[in-house]
Amino acid sequence: MNPTPLQRDAYTKLDFALDAGIAQRAAIGLVVLATDHTIEHEWRQLLRQPGVAFYESRLANSPDITPARLAEIESRIAPAAALLLPGEPLDVVAFGCTSASMVIGEERVFERIREARPGIACTTPITAAVAALKALQASRIALLTPYIRSINDFMRDYIEARGIAVTRMASFELADDNEVARIDAPSLCAALEPLAREADVDAVFVSCTSLRVASLVPQLEAASGKPVLSSNYAMAWHALRLAGVGDSEPQLGRLFAT
Repeated sequence: MNPTPLQRDAYTKLDFALDAGIAQRAAIGLVVLATDHTIEHEWRQLLRQPGVAFYESRLANSPDITPARLAEIESRIAPAAALLLPGEPLDVVAFGCTSASMVIGEERVFERIREARPGIACTTPITAAVAALKALQASRIALLTPYIRSINDFMRDYIEARGIAVTRMASFELADDNEVARIDAPSLCAALEPLAREADVDAVFVSCTSLRVASLVPQLEAASGKPVLSSNYAMAWHALRLAGVGDSEPQLGRLFAT
């Protein structure tokens, strides 16, 4: 049976109104490495404030976490940032790689982002971690990483040059980002808990956006009595604060109450 032709007067052009969309309070851009399994998953848990949204793009990279491979990422940052809601306003752009941010340099990362988004507020995991540690008045930290020794030594020096003493350091010493993302919660807790108990440690920083730490923070802080930060966790907090969102959320951990 042939359908009945639509009568001209059966079609209605509708009126509508526009609101501010899902990012009524803040729109945050996130540049993610192609090999990262974790950051978006953790940010979906942390960035649940009403009126806050984040939008991500990915850039190509090698799963090998070595200084040479990390340096290659710099030329890919601006094209990835340009894919974040082209022509629409953003409040902040975050670059999601801790080790690359240090190898390339935070300011150079920000320069590459601003090639696509002139004048925008920017953060990286290491930028956020230093800001968070200073906000928590933690001047002595334990550093936990998955990296090889050369990156660990570079990271320790980088952090100490910013006025924070690294008094303890431990590493899983993995060079494959895909394996880093699969380190399980018991392994992370077993590594973190003794570091946090040390008397010369004010806080623990877990470096690497692939490590799944954010959901463990409240229980680790309750057990140790000390602040615990990770790359994704600190950068989510810093991006919110840079965007003007200052909600106190102590259920997420000490930092989010700051």
